[in-house]
Amino acid sequence: MATEMVSLPTREQRNLRFGLVSLDILTDILSNLNKRNKSNLENVSDLCGCLKERRIVECVFLLCDELGLNPVVGYQAIEILERFTAKYIEDLIRGQKGQPNQGASSEDPENYEDLIFQILKKKLFLFILSSIQIASKLDLYSNVVNNDIAMRFLQAVSYSSSKEQLLDSEILILKTLNFNLNVPNPVTYVETLLEVLGHNDATVPVAELHHLCVRVLQFIYLQRETIYNSLLISATGCPNPSEEQRAKFVSVTQDLMLLGVGVIAVAAFIHHISTWEKVVEELTGITGISSQSIVDFAYVTLMHITKTKSM
Repeated sequence: MATEMVSLPTREQRNLRFGLVSLDILTDILSNLNKRNKSNLENVSDLCGCLKERRIVECVFLLCDELGLNPVVGYQAIEILERFTAKYIEDLIRGQKGQPNQGASSEDPENYEDLIFQILKKKLFLFILSSIQIASKLDLYSNVVNNDIAMRFLQAVSYSSSKEQLLDSEILILKTLNFNLNVPNPVTYVETLLEVLGHNDATVPVAELHHLCVRVLQFIYLQRETIYNSLLISATGCPNPSEEQRAKFVSVTQDLMLLGVGVIAVAAFIHHISTWEKVVEELTGITGISSQSIVDFAYVTLMHITKTKSM
């Protein structure tokens, strides 16, 4: 269907070449990513992770595939969508509470929560597509999904929307996020860490690991809730963690540096088990994340990969 609607470059055109960046530049990039990650973890919202639910993630991945976009666009779109939706919901709640005599009242929170749910339910697909459009404009390796392409896609899937509604959706996301769009996504962390890993040890098969990392990261995103729940149980030693324990664990689910080293560790284990401990040791030296934390993340992920394959 996509070939009949649009003509976009395929994902294979994003051919990365490792080992071309100088150590000074790599150090600056890694330092910046580390600072941004820490800053994000200090400002974690209660709504973080809600929009990384499997069905939404799968929808984003499938849309990007249908539009011929690189996988990195999907991850960037998910980050944009999550940040936008969290802020949008907060704005809607604040607006409803500020209007006690119009519709839902602050004395009946269930009413305005239901109203907000209905608003999101009606607009969510457009928000997802608009997030993908915006993400496509930020990626150097993908053609832009403009409104003409987006409208042809909507018509092909029989989704009723005008070009004006599509444009309004994109503008709403941009304004709600105050045009702060270039936020790091997990692919950025994985690829930067791989680049540093290859620079520190030339024997590490970075290109082969990257090929595996793409698939491992996608698996983790599609099994995100299950994997992080297993990590929480492992960390607390409780089969049924309390709400307080879950609340404290939210920052772990948003730690992109931990996710990055975890993905690479899993890929290294799959590639060659005899050298994966050396890779874990290198990742600890690069990030300061303990080898035990990396091994725990890798173990839980590998356990779920094995379980999925055996089903």
